Amino acid sequence: MDLKQLNAFIAVAELRSFSAAATKIGLSQPSLSRLLKQLETDMGVMLVDRYHRPLHLTEAGTFFYDKISTILTEVNTVVGMTQRLSAPSSALNIGFVPSILYGLLPEIIARLKQSNPEIEVNLKDISSYQQMEALKSGDIDIGFGRFAHQDPWIQQILLRHERYVVALPKAHPLANVREQCLIDLANNRLILYHQTHLPASTVPATVSNKNAKQNKKNNTSHHQASAIEQVTEPLLYLFAQYGISPFMTTTVSDLQVALGLVAAGEGITLVPASLKTVRTSQISYQRLIHENVTSPIYLHTLKDFVHPNIPDLLRATYHVYEQRGITYRRQKFESQR
Repeated sequence: MDLKQLNAFIAVAELRSFSAAATKIGLSQPSLSRLLKQLETDMGVMLVDRYHRPLHLTEAGTFFYDKISTILTEVNTVVGMTQRLSAPSSALNIGFVPSILYGLLPEIIARLKQSNPEIEVNLKDISSYQQMEALKSGDIDIGFGRFAHQDPWIQQILLRHERYVVALPKAHPLANVREQCLIDLANNRLILYHQTHLPASTVPATVSNKNAKQNKKNNTSHHQASAIEQVTEPLLYLFAQYGISPFMTTTVSDLQVALGLVAAGEGITLVPASLKTVRTSQISYQRLIHENVTSPIYLHTLKDFVHPNIPDLLRATYHVYEQRGITYRRQKFESQR
């Protein structure tokens, strides 16, 4: 039994087609068939029922796939990390979520290149959760995201918290109110745009005493407050912390679409403050009074391999924060030298 045989089996199990599996792993179909047959011979077990279309796994094959797929992913990750450790790429591949690009990321990259003129930087638009797999596969070396993750292969540091602002159509009755309260926004259509939701394990079962007082003040129900544990959509969770449920919601594919609908008068949304320069002729951005209604910014990288240029990226980030007067706590990744 070897890695080529296992990878051939995993490809067939996932695609249920010898031809598609052969294409995926870059082999001819006869070569893939031989690898799979040799694996079955070595194990003394038939893993694939070849007499059905599409192909079916046998009961033993299903069991083997369930157990081996995770192990094989880890093995492939270790192999890739070992290769990168022995010969690090000269380029720094940075993943980012779109909202980061509207903030200080361009300024940070400019500072990084100014202090390291020889550095090659590649930027990739990729969601927070997709960044986890991209780090393991080597597609990116580091990622800027908005969500905390629990992954044994990944380490992360919190850069800072960014306040949310409310985005309202210019003609909205609250468009010129300088400080907004979530309860006053509850009767609007809230436009949701996050493709990544909060992990259920991070959502508390009850609200804090401070929020409970706010709930009482706002005449919200105990049912609403206790439902927080079921709310994983990030914007709805912000409302749920105060026992508030928006009157109506619309879900769209991304942040730009959400702001387009706000500009068209189709609802309101909440965005990190760095986006308040977008569509300003059509959208009014106003501050929220709630200090805990924030969007964190995290940096993620592998635990066991930190790209040589990541310390330079961190220094550039903190330099920009200091120039902007942004509060932060200086940190470094564990395996940074």
